[in-house]
Amino acid sequence: MATWMDSIARGWLIYELTNSSFQLGLVRGVQAIPMLLLSPIAGSAADLYSRKTQILIAQILNGLLFAWIAVMIITGAIEPWHVYVTSLGLATVQTFQQPARVAMVSDTVPPAYLTNALGLNAVVFNMARSAGPALAGGVIAMYGTAGSYSLQALCYFLATIWTLMLRRDQSRFAGRLDSTGQPESFGRTIVEGWQFSWRNYEVRVSLLVVSIAMLLLIPFTTLLPIFARDILRVGAKGQGLLLTSMGIGALFSSVVVASVGERLPRGIIIIGGVTIYGILVGMFAASTWFPLSIVLMLFIGFCHVTSHALIQIVIQSYSPAEIRGRTMAIFHMTQVILVIGAMLVGGLASLVGARWAAASMSLTGTILMVAIFVLMPKASKIL
Repeated sequence: MATWMDSIARGWLIYELTNSSFQLGLVRGVQAIPMLLLSPIAGSAADLYSRKTQILIAQILNGLLFAWIAVMIITGAIEPWHVYVTSLGLATVQTFQQPARVAMVSDTVPPAYLTNALGLNAVVFNMARSAGPALAGGVIAMYGTAGSYSLQALCYFLATIWTLMLRRDQSRFAGRLDSTGQPESFGRTIVEGWQFSWRNYEVRVSLLVVSIAMLLLIPFTTLLPIFARDILRVGAKGQGLLLTSMGIGALFSSVVVASVGERLPRGIIIIGGVTIYGILVGMFAASTWFPLSIVLMLFIGFCHVTSHALIQIVIQSYSPAEIRGRTMAIFHMTQVILVIGAMLVGGLASLVGARWAAASMSLTGTILMVAIFVLMPKASKIL
C-alpha cells in the first residue's frame, strides 16, 4: 500500500517543487538504475543469507526514508535533490526486498499450493494497486504530501512489526563451499544464477516471454493520458476509469489464479495470454468509443495478470530453492526493460502518433509470441 501511495505522492511532490514535466518523468527514471545494477547482487543475497532478515532491513530503511521526507516537508526544508536521493534509496532497498519476499512464498507453502499462494499474493497486490493511489490522493488533498509520507512510513513500520512475527528464518544455503573447499564467492553465485536461468528451458522461455511483454506491450499505458484527452476526449476522469477497469480485470484474474491453482495449463496460458494482450492493445489503439475502450482495458488487465502471475510461478517451480532468489531477481530486472519500452513508445508516438505507436508495438509483440508458439513447441506444454 505504501509503495503504491508513493507512486502518486512522489510525482506530486516533485511537480510542486519544480513545475517541470521533465523532472516528473526523470524522478521515476532514476529508479531503474539500482534495479539494473544491483538485482543480481540482491538475488544472491536472498539465496545466501536469511531472507527474513533481508526483508526486515529493507522495510526499516523504507520506513525511515519515508519518515525523513515527511519531516523535511513539515519543516519546509524539502528540496528537489531530497526527492531524487530518496528515489534512488527506495529503489535500492526495494531491489533487495523483492527477490527475498517472493522466494519466501515458495519457502512457506507446499509445492502443490504454490500457484494458489502466488495467485493470492497477486490479489493483495492488485487490491493495493487500486486502493493505494486513491488513498494517497485523498490524504494529499486534506493534509498535503507530508501527510501521505507520514502514513507511508507508518505502513512500513507496521509491516516490520508483522514481519518480526514470522517464524525464524535461518538460511539453509549460507556458507556453501566450492570444489576446493573454500567458501563460494559472491560473484560466482551471481554467475551461477544467470547460467541456470539460461540453461533451464522453462525459466528461459518464461524470461523471454515476459521481456517481450515488458518491451512491446505493457508500455502502451504510458500513452493513456494522450488517449484519454485527445482521442477518447474523456479527460483525467476518463483516464482514471480506464485504469480502474484494468485494475478490476487484474483483480478478477488474480482470484482465478488463486482459486484454480495447479489445474491451469501454464505454458499455453502464458503464451496465449500475452498474445491476446497484444491483440487487445491493438484494438484499444483503434478504438474511438469510450465504452469499448473501457471493456478492452478490463480484458487487458485480465490477460496481463494471468500470464504475469503464471510466469512467476513457472520460474519458481522450476528453480531449486537454493537458487530461487537469483532467478526471481533476474525476473524483476525486466522492469528495466519496461522503462526502455516506455521511452520507445513515447518516442515513436512523437513521430507517428499515439495510436500507431501502440498498435505497431503491440503487433510486433503479438507476432513474436506466435513465433515462439510455432518455433518452440515445447513452450506451450510447460506445466
